[in-house]
Amino acid sequence: MKFVISSSELLKGIMTVSRAIPNKSALPILENFLFVLKGNILEITASDSEITLKTSVEVESAEEEGQMAVPAKHLTDLLKELPDQPLAIRTVSDTSFEFSWTSGTSSLPYFPAEDYPAFSGADESAVTLNFPAQVLTEGISSTIYATADDEIRPTMNGIYFDIDVDSTTLVASDAHKLVCYTTKDVKASEKAAFILHKKPAAILKSIIGKNTENVEIAFDSKNAVFKFDNTIVMSRLVIGKYPRYRDVIPQNNTNILTIDRMQLLNCVRRVSVCANKGSNHIKFELKNNSLEISAQDLGFSLAAYEKVDCQYDGDELTIGFKSTFLIEILGNIDCTDITMKFADGSRPAVIIPSEGEDESGKICGILMPSIAS
Repeated sequence: MKFVISSSELLKGIMTVSRAIPNKSALPILENFLFVLKGNILEITASDSEITLKTSVEVESAEEEGQMAVPAKHLTDLLKELPDQPLAIRTVSDTSFEFSWTSGTSSLPYFPAEDYPAFSGADESAVTLNFPAQVLTEGISSTIYATADDEIRPTMNGIYFDIDVDSTTLVASDAHKLVCYTTKDVKASEKAAFILHKKPAAILKSIIGKNTENVEIAFDSKNAVFKFDNTIVMSRLVIGKYPRYRDVIPQNNTNILTIDRMQLLNCVRRVSVCANKGSNHIKFELKNNSLEISAQDLGFSLAAYEKVDCQYDGDELTIGFKSTFLIEILGNIDCTDITMKFADGSRPAVIIPSEGEDESGKICGILMPSIAS
């Protein structure tokens, strides 16, 4: 293998895939990048066996094609210290390659490409659809914080893609809160679904560029493949049946609170400073056009109370929430005003952008009430 490549382009390529490099692996070969040079295209692969990332970089010149597995950490650390300039890379023996720049040279080991595991994507039964890139990143951002860390129910540790003939809904829940993000920009000829673990979802969110227009998704019963620009993300799917989330969305909450989102968010943050650190419990007291938020920690003689201007139409109501969950939902809904709908003090509250907001109907949060400890 012998070629010349821009150091900044090579660094950009390896940083794109480096998120899949494991800190420690039972397969030491996975602590390397796989380089495959064909013509003027260098394909770079990284994997932890569950997630595989591939990207392609154009080289300035290529004299000899080839493939090798190169140490990820050493190469990344070295490239980060180099200013943008042409790099000459060539194998000098069966076990080492030379890495040369304007004023210096480094010799690094490499390993046979044959030792690098081959990872298959989706099979011939795969469902394929196109997802507008910014809609996908917005959907992941709007839901990923609501996923769980549950060893007993692994299906809750990912985002559920519920694909229908007229819309697609991304769903995440940890049993205390549930968030749905619905888009009509993605449809399918028939119903389909898959569960994407939060780790590959976070990677997708971080590497899809602002100028990326479309992501092609192909998935079968075990794997999903995401293709965009010059990058491919392959991930094992979470196997299992996702709970019937639509059944837990209240349909008849008739007590309606409408309030400025940031005003409510800041108030909850202030009052929750005095909440019990174990329960993070805060209390809402709702009356006609009046919201009072309070918290206390009797063990440390702490208490806080604040009254907030709002529109409230409904019965007098007292309900408690875990402040950290409410802060998460309010902080991840991008709108000016929000509407909270209540049935009573013991059943879940619905949180959506207010009517007239551009995001109305797209995002829906469900939050279980909490009891003071």
